[in-house]
Amino acid sequence: MIEWIVILLVVAAIASLLGMQGTAGFATGIAKILIFIVLIGFLLALLLGVLVISL
Repeated sequence: MIEWIVILLVVAAIASLLGMQGTAGFATGIAKILIFIVLIGFLLALLLGVLVISL
């Protein structure tokens, strides 16, 4: 999933440099959503790991 985030951010940077603002905005928006999903997954895994260890 992190690979997709990096790819989308590179696409956004290149599109921005070439003047394609719509494509850059779209790629950035999708990357933000994926970052949010990864962070939620990481926090859930961390929380569940702590709960399992404490039992």
